[in-house]
Amino acid sequence: MEKETRQKLERLTQQARRLLEEEFREQLEGRYDILLDGRIPLAPGAHLPPRERVIWDKLVAAVAHKRSLGITSAGAVAAYLREAAFHTLNRFVALKMLEARKLVQECISRGEDSAGFKEYIALAPGLVTLPDKGYRIYVETIFDEIAQEVRALFDRRDAATILWPRRQALHDLLAALNDPEIASVWIEDETIGWVYQYFNGEDERRQMRAESQAPRNSRELAVRNQFFTPRYVVQFLTDNSLGRTWCEMRGANTQLTHLDYLVKSEEGFEGRASKDPRDMRVLDPACGSGHFLLYAFDLLAGDPTRSFFGIYEEAWRTEGAPKSEVTGRTLREDYESESALHRAVPELILRHNLYGIDIDPRAAQIAALALWMRAQRAYNDRKVQAQERPIIGRTNIVVAEPMPGDRSMVAEFAATLRPNVLGELFQRMVDEMQLAGELGSLLKIDRAIRSAVAKARQQFVQAQRAPQDSLPGFERPPSHQLEFDLSGISDESFFDSAEERIIEALQEYVAGAPTAVGVRRQLFADDAAQGIAFIDLCRKHFDVVLMNPPFGAASLAAKKEFESAYPRTKNDIYAAFVERGIELLHPNGYLGAITSRTGFFLSSFQKWREEILLKEAPPIVFADLGQGVLDSAMVEVAAYCLRKEATE
Repeated sequence: MEKETRQKLERLTQQARRLLEEEFREQLEGRYDILLDGRIPLAPGAHLPPRERVIWDKLVAAVAHKRSLGITSAGAVAAYLREAAFHTLNRFVALKMLEARKLVQECISRGEDSAGFKEYIALAPGLVTLPDKGYRIYVETIFDEIAQEVRALFDRRDAATILWPRRQALHDLLAALNDPEIASVWIEDETIGWVYQYFNGEDERRQMRAESQAPRNSRELAVRNQFFTPRYVVQFLTDNSLGRTWCEMRGANTQLTHLDYLVKSEEGFEGRASKDPRDMRVLDPACGSGHFLLYAFDLLAGDPTRSFFGIYEEAWRTEGAPKSEVTGRTLREDYESESALHRAVPELILRHNLYGIDIDPRAAQIAALALWMRAQRAYNDRKVQAQERPIIGRTNIVVAEPMPGDRSMVAEFAATLRPNVLGELFQRMVDEMQLAGELGSLLKIDRAIRSAVAKARQQFVQAQRAPQDSLPGFERPPSHQLEFDLSGISDESFFDSAEERIIEALQEYVAGAPTAVGVRRQLFADDAAQGIAFIDLCRKHFDVVLMNPPFGAASLAAKKEFESAYPRTKNDIYAAFVERGIELLHPNGYLGAITSRTGFFLSSFQKWREEILLKEAPPIVFADLGQGVLDSAMVEVAAYCLRKEATE
């Protein structure tokens, strides 16, 4: 995207943010008596009709949920206001992008004159009697349909969706989005990523740095490091990691040897054991809006418009290809024709191959949406009709944030879990996740949970085997255990089973809530499920890790724990990300990163160079790119790929 176009998009984003924050501030204060200084009445105002009293309850619950994370009342209201504005903007930006891809009918490009809305009210003419002619109901119907696959952004149960722009504000928002000067941006995959970056203006970043040299919390850490990775850097790092991995598996028998940025030696590629594509995992541990994962999708799925087969199709065409660990069969055995493969590949990639972590929930929402849209484009390219496309129920994009902060609700839920060891395990998860929002992928939660899982499994097995030594007539009643026998299974399998049972229990916990506390329980359950997904992801290992990590100091809240966990790389957070990324790789796996170049010559990074790079993962390619690469970031950068040494 050209710089002039990006500048127009930045102005649009900032204009939309101001419009929506002012609109929602007026609603919170003027209608619902929820003031920006944090003052909230004990009961809804008498002026509110029953429906709006329900909305008031939900808003108060959403603010209380944020307060449970340890911020002030005023901070909680401000955070909710900012989140509601961003969420609303993202959903309408997404609709513009979906329209451009013909994945939805015209719905917002001409507002109430859009073709899709006219068709809708023709089927339900009674809607025209509503103040907005039923336009909100129509748009929310579209959200509900998309939410079946992209829940993170479009799920109307999300507290950020409670407020809706009033008629004039909505018209002003649509007018801004439909400005002909930016019409070209909506077909670009990276547009929503730029909107994410531009939502927080440069003035806000400068103020944060002026007030504190180090980030004071997870939000500041995220905002200070929102820098878009240029496409050529993404290609350079992905070509020389994921692309190189496939070339080593295939020798010269792959189109990927012709990738634009792949560095090839005269000796050719080293050999490596082949894998079924479904067993290859790619992680971005600071994924932002998902640019590395989007290009990795391209290499996996191929591009029929350029006669580029991609990894999946090449594997399917190969005689004697390895069997998958997932199904125990080859791709050819699972998909008997190329058309069957084409129908399956986009969903397979999102389910098995691509993983991302971010500390900013907004970034995770956008990355999940971007990957879903990329999958839909792949279906379009292969001419797979909508009714033939598998439902994409989830992506492997997770938010690193503390699990529920309401201690009373944690205890209440844990007490419902059976057997009791599950409740104890859940409590341990919550405790260990306290700094997840500050450390993100750097939190070594896998190590912390490992001992807890082993202990819980041992306790469970012992309870199952305990002798029934009571006197006749005084036998203990049977305990309510899990509905499977866990004796003799591994700690990993035990965690998988425990995870499934806890998620089911969370759903039951929400379903059984009285209306008055239902929103609080839903927010609690969503946070808990996200935390468990983060723990689950951190227990995996990967073939490729790609990143544009944060740089500078760790947040003040996590400084002590960060320095303790990363004594060799504590001088800069990007060096710690590289260290952690290497830990998460399989032996011989590749790590690609763009970071400050300082680590390669400053004496303070000597241990990083000597003990981590040279001993654990030596560089295989290196590009000194200098300044001006990461948009407005004042940093000289290098892009490089490392190969993790095989263990003895």
